[in-house]
Amino acid sequence: MGVDYYKVLEVDRNAKEDDLKKAYRKLAMKWHPDKNPNNKKDAESKFKKISEAYDVLSDPQKRAVYDQYGEEGLKGQVPPPGASGFSGTSDGGGGGHGSFRFNPRSADDIFSEFFGFSSPFGGMGDMGGRAGASSFPRGGMFGEDIFTSFRNAAGEGASGNVPRKAAPIERNLPCSLEDLYKGTTKKMKISREVTDATGVEDMGGRAGASSFPRGGMFGEGASGNAPRKAAPIERNLPCTLEDLYKGTVKKMKISREVTDATGRPSTTEEILTIDIKPGWKKGTKITFPEKGNEQRGIIPSDLVFIIDEKPHGVFKRDGNDLVVTQKISLVEALTGYTAQITTLDGRNLTVPINSIISPSYEEVIKGEGMPIPKEPSRKGNLRLKFNIKFPTKLTSEQKAGIKRYLT
Repeated sequence: MGVDYYKVLEVDRNAKEDDLKKAYRKLAMKWHPDKNPNNKKDAESKFKKISEAYDVLSDPQKRAVYDQYGEEGLKGQVPPPGASGFSGTSDGGGGGHGSFRFNPRSADDIFSEFFGFSSPFGGMGDMGGRAGASSFPRGGMFGEDIFTSFRNAAGEGASGNVPRKAAPIERNLPCSLEDLYKGTTKKMKISREVTDATGVEDMGGRAGASSFPRGGMFGEGASGNAPRKAAPIERNLPCTLEDLYKGTVKKMKISREVTDATGRPSTTEEILTIDIKPGWKKGTKITFPEKGNEQRGIIPSDLVFIIDEKPHGVFKRDGNDLVVTQKISLVEALTGYTAQITTLDGRNLTVPINSIISPSYEEVIKGEGMPIPKEPSRKGNLRLKFNIKFPTKLTSEQKAGIKRYLT
């Protein structure tokens, strides 16, 4: 019979796009493997099936094929040529039909594109440089979008009358190592604008209260009618070491509220293109000015993406250098070793080492590290370290032989 995708998503056959999204959001969050650590195998199976059902039913062409031919037809027998998600070649046989293969998308990719995160419990997932780029969809990870600080706590299309909490204001508080060792008390004076029952603004400069002064955080004066800029919105942008070595382009889909000339709000979607340069480091910031929600009397916040570096299975980064550690035997350490290394751009390096390798020995291959952003023609170094495996025991004869040869 085949899988009933409508039953999997718990919707009827006339379900609209909004019905499918609502069903997928509910079920994907319920059965995400990270949310079911004690039943991960079963959850993973259900999560994949839910994702496959949404992938098919949310695509009009795939859905049309499925409705007509069922799962069996969808996955390899009679879909029309050119249908989305199918690849095929004519089998040259009679009947005029080609032979096609259904290529389901990854469940994690669908989740990431839908919510903007690959896991609801592990921060922002890989946003990728693919054409369908992951997004901060309207609704975000749990129903709040990237500009949730400018909407209500529920994040579900709040009305203009529901109070919304402004974005938090963060400031560094310098402390000495002695402060952090012994503990201390610091007093901070703040001033802030408050409104009375009539809506008139007043400065809350009470004794002992300290401020982000009127007009800004550093005391720039501003008239009461001058617009103030909302605090920037910062989000991490995870990148692989390969991305940062070769450079890449990532596309981020955002939705935000804008207002027309009459002050009426509406939601618009936009794709931001981020050109990641070779050699960029963790902590590099990319700013899109005034891409936050528009509000009357407030200049939209800047949207800031901060480069975050994913761990690599072979290399570690140290500034502009790359560090790789290889395991070798004691014999190789004493008699010579040839290292084979595949670089981040796919080249194979052969590095012969004839010196005696001590536990602290480091072989430096110049110019094989990370690109230097301000000098693209130059690179840092590749530093090769070693983890020497010592024997767990030696016989008396072996010990005598070693003494004889080394003395």
